[in-house]
Amino acid sequence: MDRFLKHQEILDKCEKINQDYDIDPSFFDGIVDELLDREEPAEDIVLAGFQRLLSEVDHEIERMESFADMRPNCFMGCAFCCYFPIIISRMEAKMMFRSIEQFDEGRKEAIFAHWENYFLQHKEKLAKGMAMDSEDPETKLEYKKLNLPCPMLDPETQLCMAYEVRPIPCRTYLNYSNPSVCAEQHMPKEPFSYEFLYTFYFGAINELIQVLYENGEEVMVDYPSDAWSYDYLPAWINQWREGTLHEV
Repeated sequence: MDRFLKHQEILDKCEKINQDYDIDPSFFDGIVDELLDREEPAEDIVLAGFQRLLSEVDHEIERMESFADMRPNCFMGCAFCCYFPIIISRMEAKMMFRSIEQFDEGRKEAIFAHWENYFLQHKEKLAKGMAMDSEDPETKLEYKKLNLPCPMLDPETQLCMAYEVRPIPCRTYLNYSNPSVCAEQHMPKEPFSYEFLYTFYFGAINELIQVLYENGEEVMVDYPSDAWSYDYLPAWINQWREGTLHEV
């Protein structure tokens, strides 16, 4: 695509997806079925499921984009969306942090060191952001106005430090118009969110863990309470740093 889509063109293509595209849940269900057939430790199965189902969200977006003939104009180092509030469940936080702990030593230690600086540097902004009601429709804009970066954003490269396990909101917010709209506005109207795919991803990972849990396996989360407890990503990271994440 050699030009930026206009706002109305984006709306028309998204409407085409909404009306004519059918999401095939078998892509997500198939991952769960295949993993449940494995003879591996439950933690390995859970982490494999977490990472593969996150990737499947990317693949599903690619299928929808192909269907509607649209391609995002997001690019490496364009991090304007990394200042929105990211809210995930305690279950996802534990799986994300356990995945990070399995990164190679240098990369893992760089993330941990970054977190220490991050919570010192942004102490006042974090206090304001974490006190915001995540269910208030005004919060997204007010949080964005804080100019508080995601704790996974590398301030030097402007890249995600844990890109392959980034949460669903980070994967599903895409701009098909001129990238400048993100730079010029807190809440541009042009980008499109596929966050409805969270239902398919979460349903699949929940099924995987539920089956393992009911089979008496150690599933590395407090199930089901962790699945239904939500908070801001920085709040979960801070609990992990303090060693209180596993307390219910």
